[in-house]
Amino acid sequence: MKVIDIINQDRVTISCEMFPPKKEKSLPNYKETAAKMAALKPAYLSCTYGATGGTSDFTVEIADEINKQGVPAIAHLTCVSSTKEKVRSVLGEYRAHNIENILALRGDIPQDADFPLPGQYHHAIELIREIREAGDFCIGGACYPEGHPESPSMDEDLRYLREKVEAGCEYLTTQMFFDNGIFYNFMFKALSIGINVPIIPGIMPITMASQVGRSASLSGSSVPAKFLRIVERFADNPEALKEAGIAYATEQIIDLVANGVRHIHIYSMNKPDVAGAIFDNLSHIYVRE
Repeated sequence: MKVIDIINQDRVTISCEMFPPKKEKSLPNYKETAAKMAALKPAYLSCTYGATGGTSDFTVEIADEINKQGVPAIAHLTCVSSTKEKVRSVLGEYRAHNIENILALRGDIPQDADFPLPGQYHHAIELIREIREAGDFCIGGACYPEGHPESPSMDEDLRYLREKVEAGCEYLTTQMFFDNGIFYNFMFKALSIGINVPIIPGIMPITMASQVGRSASLSGSSVPAKFLRIVERFADNPEALKEAGIAYATEQIIDLVANGVRHIHIYSMNKPDVAGAIFDNLSHIYVRE
């Protein structure tokens, strides 16, 4: 099933994201994790391509496993570390495995790497156009509620985002944020310049203190004082911090749904227990089918 058909339904949905292994010997364990995530009955499961494309060879296998578990899968595809020839080959693999949902991204550029090299896409817009021309895929894209870290201004970032939508992006998923006010403000700005595709908020439950700095630096997210106090209070008690992180993410989701947001994406970091705890907290808000 295509993701756009899922998010066009008039009901609350919650989806999750997982990432593939870095080494082939770990693949069986990751397939088991995929099965556990699918057993939670998310609306769909998204499988990353690796921050630099480095784990791309396993994305199709994990996405295929997700589909086999009866949950629609999204396979990521990035410009970084992939030539145009490689992208076309991967698209052929996705078609062969009946993977019809793709999240098109530029990807994070590795340090000290030359990008783009000859034969690579420069931007996600080029990749989106290629996917659109290649077949009947449902194409999603990423967006940054506080602006892309590399963008000189929010206005320019939004103009580029509108170009992605015009190129064929059918919906957008945000990077993580910890203050819902930032998301509401972003939605207003996006609508004001004509971005009218569904925008799905991305929520990351922070369950370890070490995640805070890394997550914020990668996504450009600011961390509110309320959240920092929680992390500081429970940093030395891993189980308490995990519980508090799940509760904070649950509170964010409840507020979003109460304000009319129907679809939520959880960056679950391959942790079925964390995603499951959030689902249990929302058992009457998100009714799993």
